[in-house]
Amino acid sequence: MNKIDVVLGLQWGDEGKGKVVDCLTPGYEVVARFQGGPNAGHSISIEGKSHVLHTVPSGIFREGVLNIIGNGVVVDPVILFDEISKIELLEGPVTDRIIISKRAHLILPTHRALDAASEAAKGKAKIGSTLKGIGPAYMDKTGRNGLRFGDVLLPEFKQKYEALKNKHLQLLSHYKDFSFDISSYEEQWFKAVEELKRFKFVDTEFLVNKKLDEGTPMLAEGAQGSLLDVEFGSYPFVTSSNTLAAGVCSGLGVAPSKVGKVYGIFKAYCTRVGSGPFPTELFDETGEELRRIGHEYGATTGRPRRCGWLDMVALKYAVMMSGVTDLIMMKSDVMDDFDTVKVATSYKINGKYTDEYPYDGGTNVEPVYTEFKGWKTDITGIRKYEDLPAEMKDYVAFIEKETGCPVRIVSVGPDRNAIIFKD
Repeated sequence: MNKIDVVLGLQWGDEGKGKVVDCLTPGYEVVARFQGGPNAGHSISIEGKSHVLHTVPSGIFREGVLNIIGNGVVVDPVILFDEISKIELLEGPVTDRIIISKRAHLILPTHRALDAASEAAKGKAKIGSTLKGIGPAYMDKTGRNGLRFGDVLLPEFKQKYEALKNKHLQLLSHYKDFSFDISSYEEQWFKAVEELKRFKFVDTEFLVNKKLDEGTPMLAEGAQGSLLDVEFGSYPFVTSSNTLAAGVCSGLGVAPSKVGKVYGIFKAYCTRVGSGPFPTELFDETGEELRRIGHEYGATTGRPRRCGWLDMVALKYAVMMSGVTDLIMMKSDVMDDFDTVKVATSYKINGKYTDEYPYDGGTNVEPVYTEFKGWKTDITGIRKYEDLPAEMKDYVAFIEKETGCPVRIVSVGPDRNAIIFKD
């Protein structure tokens, strides 16, 4: 029996999971998404061209790799069909490369309307939703009202759809100042559902376990980031699913004993999109420089990302919660020109110091920094770890010591080849 390895983000998302999965995929025969929805924006740069994936696993650009959309994912058929259409313009037909779980829940057009209405009603307390209907879809899932991919094959599917739609319309009637029109999107939605029927809808939990029993190398791909986990993230400014390694078990149907390596991805600094606490956020010229050099704009929303120094308190928490075995550092080249690089190693809360991540995600904390000398070197062309500047290797060694976890991969640029395997 083989074990399933896991790739997940250790910050607030946007860590570079797409590139890492694409780079690791040659060692695997199956890549499976286990949670989240089309709020994911996994970017892969191939020969200078960027490809953004929202629902399809990031192994899709590697020939011979099977890509599974697991039961823990919520799917908007319009977005998925559009995404597949763009992939097929590059790759040709991918019908045999993608399998969809019958248990994956559907995002309805009215879910999108509910998302927008709810966010608008929150005013200044809004959480920064991507407005793609993901939260309402998960609410219907846990409320036992949702529609799943397996339902589209039933003769009574249209009646089930109308019943849930009418329930949503009733809820929307309570938002007095909110207007919407789903007719155009609904037409696209049903067309997309029909188009997606050329793919296999299967009980993927059996498929995943069968392949593991046969010794097939498998990689589970997470979306969003650990600090957005609905249980352990900066609640309520979180996503609606379990983004930690534990989510693999429920999101794909595998036992905890079948989880192998856990690759934790983090940026050499921190970013966050939307609302919520961000202890190391920089509001000065340094923060603006990080955003400009790192092209820090959301792959899904286009929103400018908030930027700040690396937060070791939060990183150690994420490593602990998922049992991370291997660290992967992304976008280290963004900090090539800084004289000084800082890392928050503890928080000051009400005059007391702590290195424990607080339950509110650090709403009223003062970060305490350790400073490092910048490496002031263009590292984008380096491909061997020993060739990196000493100051950067000191930075990596500090992260390893603090987390107790080895950094195995260092990314030094956006392209799929701009990567250093440390060991």
